[in-house]
Amino acid sequence: MTELPTTGTPNPLAAGFDSTSTLEFPPGFHFGSATAAFQIEGASHEDGREDSIWDAFCRVDGAVFSGHDGSVAADHYHRMPQDVALMAELGLDTYRFSTSWARIKPGDRELNPKGLDFYSRLVDELLENGISPWLTLYHWDLPQALGERGGWANRDTAYRFADYALEVFEHLKDRVVDWTTLNEPWCSSFLSHAGGEHAPGHTDPAEAVAAAHHLLLGHGLATEAMRESAGREHRLGITLNFTVADPADPANPGDVDAARRIDGSFNRVFLDPIFRGQYPEDVLGDMAEAGLAGHIRDNDLETIAAPIDVLGVNYYNGVLVAAGQDPQGSEQSLVFASGRGLPRRSPAVGSERVQNIDRPLPRTAMGWEVQPEGLERLLLRLQDQYTGPAGIPMVITENGAAYDDEPDESGFVDDSAGRLAFIDAHLRAVHRAMERGAEVRGYLVWSLLDNFEWAFGYDKRFGIVRVDYDTQARIPKASARWYAQVASSHRVPAWE
Repeated sequence: MTELPTTGTPNPLAAGFDSTSTLEFPPGFHFGSATAAFQIEGASHEDGREDSIWDAFCRVDGAVFSGHDGSVAADHYHRMPQDVALMAELGLDTYRFSTSWARIKPGDRELNPKGLDFYSRLVDELLENGISPWLTLYHWDLPQALGERGGWANRDTAYRFADYALEVFEHLKDRVVDWTTLNEPWCSSFLSHAGGEHAPGHTDPAEAVAAAHHLLLGHGLATEAMRESAGREHRLGITLNFTVADPADPANPGDVDAARRIDGSFNRVFLDPIFRGQYPEDVLGDMAEAGLAGHIRDNDLETIAAPIDVLGVNYYNGVLVAAGQDPQGSEQSLVFASGRGLPRRSPAVGSERVQNIDRPLPRTAMGWEVQPEGLERLLLRLQDQYTGPAGIPMVITENGAAYDDEPDESGFVDDSAGRLAFIDAHLRAVHRAMERGAEVRGYLVWSLLDNFEWAFGYDKRFGIVRVDYDTQARIPKASARWYAQVASSHRVPAWE
């Protein structure tokens, strides 16, 4: 096992935390990993699977880095037993994966037995290795047939999703306890339909707010349907991605308003309907021109607020913002920017004039700031304003980093100063938040394997396990070996 380097100095990425001390997590705390179907499975047209909107998007000239696609990815479809064995070797107790709608219901028609069988075998393999399966029903791979009928901008897709969700639930509920409806609806609405960064690559704010509302509606409909069929042991939830928006000048009303707008268009537009059964009035005002309020029908908000059992928290970084940018120049995504040649615009509907301000913080290979203290603040805020009052625990369902890995002759990557230090710093932030009252029950690192990183193709690597795309060999990085120690001991060792 690779130990932390004995530098005699604290982890430089853990600013604000004492990284020279060993931390202990409670025995019931879960340590695991997360992946997504389209990013790792490959086998894009095997055993009945048909196109998703991401298969179609990959064929658009300039949509994805170097024309990469997900047809092979990490070949997990053929290597699943070996990948589960690798998880077991690393001592992981939880694995969050997504099912592919395009594989289970190709073209959103009848169920595909071979598609369902793959996930049934995956679940069995996990359980045989002592790993709890955590199933996400939607991680952005909408069947292309539904995309051609308007996708999530079409209200009917919410009902189609609920049907698909219930069918998967009925087939796997005997062995799967933890269920997530949607992963990061911000990405599949605003980033995809306003920002142009993700499939289907559109840049229409009106379409984006329709997609956001229909995704929430689909979540509520699916949760209601599964709840009627669920046993007391099942835990149903949703995973949202969050940012922490700070004003560049807290004394400047314009900057304070800019932070409010980003918080509204990124966080509260999803949190408030789920936990409070209403959209925030200021967000409805910010998105009035795009027409958010016009999509709300009778009983929608009651459905969206269907009780959940757990909130999945995805966090990568926060932002420092200021007022005053010309909306025509606001082309840089909050947390995504692939540098593609396709037209794109700000995904922050209602916040187009907000300007991002660079801070003197370390950055990952994605260009994202490393800000672990933002995760602590986020968890405490969620506990205080949303999950705590509702009596709902949180799990970190994604947190991790891409770095420019440099493998040695054997393919091993020593990422101690990058990815390992990043995970260490964020685990310290989680621990600190728990000490201050946040009810967090697990941490699932993103990601188990290097994979297809959406518009960045295979150019960016998030995995704690390196994938040699020429041979499909899996080589655990230093971060994986260290994380295995953490998972087995429930201790984050001192940096010194």
